[in-house]
Amino acid sequence: MKGYAGNILRVNLSNRTSKVEALPSEWPRTLLGGMGFATMLLFKQTRRALDALSPENKLIVAPGLLTGTGIPTASKTLFITKSPLTGGFGKASAGASIGPTLKKAGYDLLVIEGASAKPVVLHIKDRVVKVNRAEQIWGHDVRETAKQLKIKYPNHSTAVIGPAGEKCSRIAGIDSNERQAARTGVGAVMGSKKLKAIVVKGSGRIQYSDPQALHDLVLRWVKIIKDHPDSRLDMKYGTAEFYAWMNKDKGVLPSRNWQQGYFHKSYDNLKAEQLGQLDPYRWSPKYTVRNKPCPNCTKPCGRIVRIKEGKYANTELDGPEYETQYSLGTNLEIDDFEALCHIHMCCDLYGIDALSAGLTISWAMEAFEKGLLTKEDLDGIELRFGDADATLSTLRKMAFREGKVGTLLSDGVKAASEKLGKDSARFAIHSKGLELPAYDARGIKGMGLALAVAVRGGDHLTAVVYGTELVGKWWKFSGIDRFSAENKGYEVKVHEDLMTLYDIVGVCKFTRHMFFAEAYPEMIEAVTGMSLTLSDLFGISERVYNLQRAFNVREGLNRRDDSLPARIFEDPIPKGASKGSFIKRDEFERMLDDYYQARGWSENGIPTKAKLGTLDLDEIAHEIGV
Repeated sequence: MKGYAGNILRVNLSNRTSKVEALPSEWPRTLLGGMGFATMLLFKQTRRALDALSPENKLIVAPGLLTGTGIPTASKTLFITKSPLTGGFGKASAGASIGPTLKKAGYDLLVIEGASAKPVVLHIKDRVVKVNRAEQIWGHDVRETAKQLKIKYPNHSTAVIGPAGEKCSRIAGIDSNERQAARTGVGAVMGSKKLKAIVVKGSGRIQYSDPQALHDLVLRWVKIIKDHPDSRLDMKYGTAEFYAWMNKDKGVLPSRNWQQGYFHKSYDNLKAEQLGQLDPYRWSPKYTVRNKPCPNCTKPCGRIVRIKEGKYANTELDGPEYETQYSLGTNLEIDDFEALCHIHMCCDLYGIDALSAGLTISWAMEAFEKGLLTKEDLDGIELRFGDADATLSTLRKMAFREGKVGTLLSDGVKAASEKLGKDSARFAIHSKGLELPAYDARGIKGMGLALAVAVRGGDHLTAVVYGTELVGKWWKFSGIDRFSAENKGYEVKVHEDLMTLYDIVGVCKFTRHMFFAEAYPEMIEAVTGMSLTLSDLFGISERVYNLQRAFNVREGLNRRDDSLPARIFEDPIPKGASKGSFIKRDEFERMLDDYYQARGWSENGIPTKAKLGTLDLDEIAHEIGV
């Protein structure tokens, strides 16, 4: 079928063999593309309860269906595996060139299995696949690794791990040409396989069903997105553009390890017209060198930021973004933009998830503040809120698993709180083991439900419901009250299905209010020749999402795991625009019931035989025992 490379490349690192398999002919119509294919393969070709860091686990690289077609912002490639962090479905995304390059090399999926005894690089050049030695770059940080690979493999796309991945930190990510696929510990899976890097070069071309129609669609959407007012804001200020709005106007920007929903340190002593230190309206004009787009992006929110002088001179990075301004800034009470940038750069160099790392460190700061951790426990570090130097020392030890503090914190906040005990789990900010993003669910109750039920753990991108909740309307939704727990189940379910479609096609979710869903049928038909209605696409998305949930169920996750930190249930937001708001446990349970009913699942959160049957997943129903 046109629009697909038509092949799966399978590489076994244990015996250094590779083979090409034909893409199952029924998959395009039932699973559509990239993530859909990868989800089915992961479920069918892994066994229940396998160790995520064992050779049996698979790491699947899955470009989106529209990735590389020229459709603006269709740049996403997913890395899919059993997560060593959550024990469930693992997924991380990057807007990077490796996806289009894999397609040009002739592959819809890259499946990596087994494990090498020694460090290796996987080299793919069209149909030539080699597993080469990599001892000389093992131990190097991400940037130095990429530099060495560029010399040996010029004009190749890359995916590499840093020291955190080598040490199998369960919050390690994968760097793909300085774009981070950071979440759920995918970098640890690469590290467990002794796979330092993947390098790919492709010289082929994908044949599309209607090249002229695709060309016309690309031109039309380039203009629409280019002229959209939000594009100009994104290009000037990046994803943190709404930082002040979240903080001052909505009061749902967590700080001090979620002790607050408002960054007091930044705003309390400012005059009304003054900008906070972390406000991009203040820092972007001063520090931005240039925009850095993902492939096929015509509204680049990415930016190269450079610090030329002072304590953090020679700091340069792609970022920071809204999420990292929270995880490494507000949540640590670090209000020094240059310090934040340096911490962020170190996360990238070490190959560690900046969101998970920041939340793990903020938990340790609170534990130290409460006397549950001592200076001796932290290798002599006085880990206090607002201390950038202590944060940097702690971060390095985490990445390299050094000392007591590295041993305690390297695998994220859930593992750390379980090791420490002493009621420290109460303020460990995660769901299913994945540290929570920058949206204080106490003041966005639909977001609280979305964070709790997301298949990959506490994740804002599974449903992206925060925008609808905060604005009160979006697409087909209106009259949304963020302080109410009523009618959230169907809202979250529909958002999840729509965002699953975005993941499958590989389009950036920051254009969800530009494309909406109605744009996709004609794009998909131009690329593949398949005439699919919007209803067909939602059916595919629901199938893939239920398949991901079934994977989690097979691994033992259920209603018990669809939960939130105790702080969200017990500590009202103390100050700001959302003062006094929190989620009561009984209303959370009602939201869960509402959501499961909308999904057609059991009261324990298990997809029913009837639901899976309507999605043509009868075989999956048998596998999970329903």
